[in-house]
This record gives sequence, C-alpha cells and structure tokens, in this order.
Amino acid sequence: MSRASDPRGFGRVAVLMGGTSAEREVSLMSGEAVTAALRARGVDATPVDVGRDLPRVLASNNFDRAWIALHGRGGEDGTVQGLLDFLGLPYTGSGVLGSAISMDKLRSKQLFAGAGLPTAPWQALRGPADLEAAVAQLGLPLMIKPAAEGSSIGMSKVEQAGAMAAAWERAAACGCEVFAERWLSGAEYTVAILKGRALPLVRIEAQGGFYDYQAKYFSDETRYHCPAGLAADREHELAALALAAFEAAGASGWGRVDLMLDAAGAPLILEANTVPGMTSHSLVPMAAAQAGIDFAELCWQVLETSLPSSAGAREDGNAAHG
Repeated sequence: MSRASDPRGFGRVAVLMGGTSAEREVSLMSGEAVTAALRARGVDATPVDVGRDLPRVLASNNFDRAWIALHGRGGEDGTVQGLLDFLGLPYTGSGVLGSAISMDKLRSKQLFAGAGLPTAPWQALRGPADLEAAVAQLGLPLMIKPAAEGSSIGMSKVEQAGAMAAAWERAAACGCEVFAERWLSGAEYTVAILKGRALPLVRIEAQGGFYDYQAKYFSDETRYHCPAGLAADREHELAALALAAFEAAGASGWGRVDLMLDAAGAPLILEANTVPGMTSHSLVPMAAAQAGIDFAELCWQVLETSLPSSAGAREDGNAAHG
C-alpha cells in the first residue's frame, strides 16, 4: 500500500463536492471539511463544486488528482469515476464498477446473496401490483427503499398495509427502481474500511429506531457507540463480513459497510458505501478516531488511495492511475 510523506507529491488536488444529487448539501459539508484538513497538512487542495463543466474545470486548472467527496448519483455511482479514468486523472476510492454496484442497493443485494453473504430479505417492487405480495412475503413492518439513493432519501418505514402505496410512490419519485426490505429489529452497526482493513465498529442508536436523513446528519439525539461494546470475536466476525461484502461489490480504497442484526442476533448486510460522509456527524471519522487516526490523517490516507500502487487497485485489475 502506497504511503506519501511529502504533500508536494500529490500535486494539485481537486476536492470534488456538491454536484446535483439529492445529497448535495451533505457533499458540500464533506468537501469543505476535507479541503480544510488537506490544506492543514500542506496539500495544495482546491474545492470544486461539480457541474456539467467539470471536464473543462479539471483541464484548465491542471489538477494532478481528485479527492472525491461527492455523495449520491452523479458522483458516487461510477459516472465521475468514468470521466476521471477517461481523462487519466487519479482519484480516491473505488473505480467505475465498484462504485456503480455499491450505489445500486438492489443489485448489491442480489450480488451479496449470490456470493453467499447474508442480507436482509427483500422483494423488488416494479409497481403497485407488487405491494400486496411484498407484505405477504416480508410481513410488517417493512422498509420501502429507492435502489439508487443514499442517506435514507426516499425511504419509508411501513407499519400498515394501507401505507404501502404512498411509500412506494415516495421512493419511485426518486426516479429509480424500488424494493421492499424486511424490517430488522436488532442492533445496527457500521464498519468503516480503510485501505483493506476494518476500523473499529460503530453501533448506531437512532431515536425512534429509524436512522433517517435527519438522524444521520443533524440530530443530536442519535447515539453512537465506538467502541461498539462487542466481544472481540464478535467484532472480528462482523468486520470480516463487511470486508467480504466490500470486496464482493468490487469496492476498493475506502468506504463503509452497514449491517443490522435480526431478532435472533444474526448479522445481515444492508449496503456498501464507496464515498461515505465526512461531516461532524459522520461515522468513518468516528471509527478512525477510535483507531488513533485524526481527521486530517484520515483525509491524507484516503488521498493515498489515489496513488498507483495503493490498496485501491481497481476492480478491472489495473492499479489506481498515477
């Protein structure tokens, strides 16, 4: 895994942030925090609010690499990664395939199941005609999710069959596929991954039991436990499961895998995230701090995933561009 000791070795770094996704607000917060941290370490970092003129902006500013702080569609789904590959510009984190698969929660679940990894039972909802069958198969309560949104955008907890149609319409309004997932009542954990290793687990305790957009980024009532309070062998088990899911999705470099326990205590994978939040409420910085890695060092190590022989060897078998 590549390490850098001199910030000048990174050259000019574009911190890609903002964009046009539903997670724009969070991305701006992440990007601003990352830019400040890199500059504090002497890196020549420039914030770039991503728009349709991104190719021109990148070319005209002679950037040497990109720190991707874009969340959601248009930045975390492989599109920007594909552009950067075409331009020959090194970037942080996962490549096109790992980004695209991880962003698509429905395809991820199908892939996890095919790889023999445990994930919460689900059913695709192609239209209103599938709603009754989903209730019969999964029971109530259940979750309705848009397949290609992050940060719990468009998600609904459904406790009564009569609320299914409205929940489906809310998710479908996101403009992507929709699926239902069995409601899990056990503890929720997240596993931050940095350069091939799992950081200490974080246990999430959301007010009301639903870790939604408000609870993730703005609520002061959400409780985070790191250390997670698990026995060492149990933490190792969940970390190994998260690493296997991350690898199965083709993700690399850094990211996060979310899991929950069912009523019997069995772990089930929810999803992989290839560009997790880097805000004051974010989970990867929390886990890194528990591992003795401060925020500036975390941003530096993520930037190192853009180096040619880093842990971020792309899923197509080629090393990260450099």
